[in-house]
Amino acid sequence: MNYIKHLNMCFEKFQEDTRLNPTHISLYMALFHFWNIYKFPETFYINRHEVMKLSKIGSKATYHRCLKKLSDWKFINYMPSHNPYKGSEIKILILGTTSKQVINKLKTSTEQALVPNTNSNKQIENIIKQKLPKNKIEVIHFFKSKNWSELEAQKFYNHYQSIGWKIGGKIKIVDWQASAGNWVLKTDKIKTENALSQNKDNLKTSKIKNYDQPL
Repeated sequence: MNYIKHLNMCFEKFQEDTRLNPTHISLYMALFHFWNIYKFPETFYINRHEVMKLSKIGSKATYHRCLKKLSDWKFINYMPSHNPYKGSEIKILILGTTSKQVINKLKTSTEQALVPNTNSNKQIENIIKQKLPKNKIEVIHFFKSKNWSELEAQKFYNHYQSIGWKIGGKIKIVDWQASAGNWVLKTDKIKTENALSQNKDNLKTSKIKNYDQPL
């Protein structure tokens, strides 16, 4: 997904669509920002408080009304959730591109030719790569993409958020996604060890018997 072309088309539609007002545009750009952070997945989850804060919308009614309108007008797909821990799901629809900008490789005059950059996607990924998650929603989305437990995502975020994202309280985390993988492996290991320990305890029999007690 070429997000520069996408944004260019967005601004064209913003200019042409008379139904839009500044609040709709502000909300859309806030959603695009989070989509950017999550590396442009097909769908992603949002936190109402964070989106309202970024889009400068102070009314919940206005926020929900604008979300619905953007969905009705085919800018996004809005899938509301009644679960406060999950958040609503958003799919930003890919807008078409125009052919107005032409690449000219043959001209050698003073007019500068446009050269396609094959590394643009890689550069974009490097720019938006985050050492630490922006919020709990991003962590939950990552865990879900790996088919890991949402509850473990919340435990992982709460734990490292409380200790300043440091391993052992001393070493700063460089790659939080790798740390999340280690968290899941450690959790699975603990569960396995607990299960084995419980089975061993069930097999134990007491050598001290009290024959005075009635059968």
